[in-house]
Amino acid sequence: MIALAAPRPRVRGLGILAALLGWQALAMVLEGSYLLAGPVEVAGWLWANAGLMARALGVTLQAAALGFLWGNLAAVGLAVAVLLVPRAERLVSALALLVFCLPLVATGPILRVLYGPGMGPQITLAALAVYFTTYLTLMVGLRATPASWLDLVRSYGQGRLTELYRIRVRAALPYFIAGLQIAAPAAFLGAMVGEFTGAERGMGVLVIRAMRGLDLPATWALACVAAAVAVAAYAALGWLGRRGGTPPALILAAPVARGGRGGSPLLRLGLLVGVVLALWQGGMALFDLNPFFAKRPGDVWDFLVTAPGAATNRATLLAAFIETLMLTVPGYFIGLALGAGLAAAMVLWPRVAATALPLAIALRSVPIITTAPLIVIALGRGAAGTITIVAVMIFFPTLVACLQGLRQTPGQVLDLFDSYASSRWQRMVHAQIPAMLPAFFASARMAVPAAILAATTAEWLATGAGIGSLMAMTASTSAYGMLWSAIVLISVTAALAYVAAEMLERAVLRVYASEHLAR
Repeated sequence: MIALAAPRPRVRGLGILAALLGWQALAMVLEGSYLLAGPVEVAGWLWANAGLMARALGVTLQAAALGFLWGNLAAVGLAVAVLLVPRAERLVSALALLVFCLPLVATGPILRVLYGPGMGPQITLAALAVYFTTYLTLMVGLRATPASWLDLVRSYGQGRLTELYRIRVRAALPYFIAGLQIAAPAAFLGAMVGEFTGAERGMGVLVIRAMRGLDLPATWALACVAAAVAVAAYAALGWLGRRGGTPPALILAAPVARGGRGGSPLLRLGLLVGVVLALWQGGMALFDLNPFFAKRPGDVWDFLVTAPGAATNRATLLAAFIETLMLTVPGYFIGLALGAGLAAAMVLWPRVAATALPLAIALRSVPIITTAPLIVIALGRGAAGTITIVAVMIFFPTLVACLQGLRQTPGQVLDLFDSYASSRWQRMVHAQIPAMLPAFFASARMAVPAAILAATTAEWLATGAGIGSLMAMTASTSAYGMLWSAIVLISVTAALAYVAAEMLERAVLRVYASEHLAR
């Protein structure tokens, strides 16, 4: 079996030094083009603005840490509830997915109106950015408990609670740590998006100032600091997991096979819609929120269907939405294809991995908030810039997930191919790619909300087109009917796309890797 071992420290150090020298050389070649600031300029800006950066970083880290805490507590609570009441899993998972698909760039302005000044929106968006990934990985871990262990507990007459805290929690710990590793950079991203909505301090505020002032060294410095923080959090959690004796887990797994219980799909869909509408309406009434900005389901229906200008409202919303989709879909598939393709190349030619993998992991952690302005500066405000931003957002998680999937190829299978003197291509096509499919599709599912976030962020911050720009404009003009309608449309679309990817995943795995379908 081909192992993708981590490069030695000396090789890693030489690789980093070569990357810095190449970066500086490219910056010198492009000097005057306003595209790239070299490491010398970035270091100079950070030195000159060390106090400002430290204060902004402290504020953002505080919001991200609190959101990380609350989001993961919510994920743990949901997972435990589902484990104790299995019949509630479909409903809880569907609601969790729908909330996760809420567009952060539109939710932020509403939270700002709701909370007012302070860190409330940043903390809430950070929590929303992390809870679903932790919930998914935790559910995978809780189900990974060996059946013999559970049988032993039951043979002593113990119940579900004993199973939970004596067996399942320990078995799920590696998966939980892996989920926290994914969640840490996402919490930082959520906090920065929250700062875009009118915060007075923080990294997000500095990003806006740098972008509006075309301050290239500041933009690159913020991107570097954000990436360093995300990588450090990812590495620290991994180190804590290893110190605690929890080996790395396969964090991306196939969906649970659906049984026939629970009624027809239409009945379940109707139940879900009813619960969502009841929670939406009930939540507004419970907290007595001002209907001027806190629109109810009936307000959105009136805005899009029965109000005098409903036809115009629908046309405006759909035109912007289609414009966004036309750029999101190509970027989504390009990112998936490049990630899976490079992962396969790294396995076929392991020397590629030693150089590209550390860089990929570092770039994976850069928040899209900081990379979007840089990509738009380089490629312009047209379709190429937005498609590239979406592809970049999808590419790195897909690459890492597919590499992880390729590593899952059973050694006995590879030995069998070797015994027949099969070529590397034959082994890749017939053994390693089928083993990679669960990780690839899991990445494709999680990439759906990420792709929409990337596209709307690019439109919101830089291009001035599509539904991202429409949401920014309606938020600034207090046109909350359009803003809530956009949130509903994006959330439902993202949730449906996620479910479609899951259905395609089951269909493909049933044919090519049925043993990976969890039951």
